[in-house]
Amino acid sequence: MLGVVGDLVEDIVVWAGERVRTGTDTAATVHRARGGSAANVAALAAPRVPTRFIGRVGADAAGDALVAELAGHGVEVRVQRAGRTGTVVLLVDAEGERTMFPDRGASALLADVDDAWLEGLAWLHAPAYGFEREPMRSELTRLAARARAAGARTSFDASSTGLLTALGVEAALGLLRTAGPDVLFANEDEAALLGLTGGGERAASVASVVVIKHGPLPTDVIVGGELAARVDVEPVPGIRDLTGAGDAFAAGYLAATLQGADAAAACRSGHASAASVLSNPGAHAGPAST
Repeated sequence: MLGVVGDLVEDIVVWAGERVRTGTDTAATVHRARGGSAANVAALAAPRVPTRFIGRVGADAAGDALVAELAGHGVEVRVQRAGRTGTVVLLVDAEGERTMFPDRGASALLADVDDAWLEGLAWLHAPAYGFEREPMRSELTRLAARARAAGARTSFDASSTGLLTALGVEAALGLLRTAGPDVLFANEDEAALLGLTGGGERAASVASVVVIKHGPLPTDVIVGGELAARVDVEPVPGIRDLTGAGDAFAAGYLAATLQGADAAAACRSGHASAASVLSNPGAHAGPAST
């Protein structure tokens, strides 16, 4: 079973219909969707492998709805309930690039997870968003260590250059090294910021395998600091929203890996999963509700 720990929040996705006009009205279409990087991975992986989500939402109607929606994808949902459910506003321009305004709410307060929630996991994945602040920062490190001790493999996603900059590059690297993932996912900007591009000792010190995505260009798989594979990306027509593409890639990669695929085949699975969300609002393989 795949376990995913992190955020489950409401996404408010704003598709700008024209160039954003600061200080006045801009034509737009607004969508509401289930979001949260970890929840996205869980929802997209669950149709392929048994998947459990671990997180925290508010004791409110929004939390009820999000838990039900995620469970509807076949995910086994284990959540703490306290505080206020988080919300992320995403402004997506006409080219599909997004700017995010996160208010993680209860998600960021995950702590003291019942160790029984890790039972039966073959893999535990976590976005680095959980490193943003305590108490979740320490809890992610603890959960990763507990999972490894029980024989599970682990992975992290670098998540965001904004997050990494706010943490400080060396601090972020230190947290990742402490967590000790088998696999680290990063896009090219995140990898460049962390100094992982091209591999080398720095990459080897962070994770056994570093997967660096370059948008439509080939994905690099770095093993032990050395480039082991460069996997082409099939062209994707009709891209409208890049939100969740990295989460979808991780879902496809991890599901394929758990099914026995090698790294190159897992990347191809990740590419196909990412392509499935690029024409929809948020990280959804089908249209989200408006």
